Amino acid sequence: MKILVIGGTGLIGTKTVAKLRGLGHEVIAASPNTGINTITGEGLAEAVNGAEVVIDLANSPSFADKEVMDFFETSGKNLLAAEINAGVKHHIALSVVGTSRLQASGYFRAKQVQENLIVESGIPYTIIHSTQFLEFLGGIVASSQDGNVINLSTARIQPIAAEDVSSFVTEFALGQPVHGIVEIGGPEQFELANLVKEYLVKTKSPKQVVGNKDALYFGSPLEEFTLIPAEGAKLGKLTFEEWFRLNAQK
Repeated sequence: MKILVIGGTGLIGTKTVAKLRGLGHEVIAASPNTGINTITGEGLAEAVNGAEVVIDLANSPSFADKEVMDFFETSGKNLLAAEINAGVKHHIALSVVGTSRLQASGYFRAKQVQENLIVESGIPYTIIHSTQFLEFLGGIVASSQDGNVINLSTARIQPIAAEDVSSFVTEFALGQPVHGIVEIGGPEQFELANLVKEYLVKTKSPKQVVGNKDALYFGSPLEEFTLIPAEGAKLGKLTFEEWFRLNAQK
């Protein structure tokens, strides 16, 4: 089966492409670096031609409100139009748990627009809502620090390892379209502030975490369970301790 992976050279894309190729599928790893660009349209029609499944794992290079909205809206429209012309049978997109609950965030508003475009396209689809990746902990630290102090929400978080995300994406790619949203998350829940404290101890960082229920998450307030998947979500296998041990060895 021919499968096109948009964002195929990124964190999740690289792992997903390797898994699908290992199962014997013809997989195109698409990105601007490989000559396939969903913003300009470069190489897109040729890449989509003959593909039964398209997996959209692309992310905006900027999280600024206007730029992220422009990215997901333009990319989504161009990609879906190409898929309609090519007769693609299954569109899969990776989105975020809590998208509809965190519309105060420009990033989440843009992801909602992306999801709406998919639903309205008429293409059979599966939208995967994932919790935050464990690999994103460093980004959370960088976004919330003031000198050596990191102000973080005490809301709950259920992060998932990129390895598990790619396994779920592969599974859904080889299954039938859900025509709806599925949720995935990690096997453990934490308070966000406490998890980052553990992470900083393990990385021997001198930074200090201050937990505050009113602290903003990338500029937006969090309720306690905004980022937590619903009961029945598919859960990954790697715990935080296992993930950290594996990554510390790399």
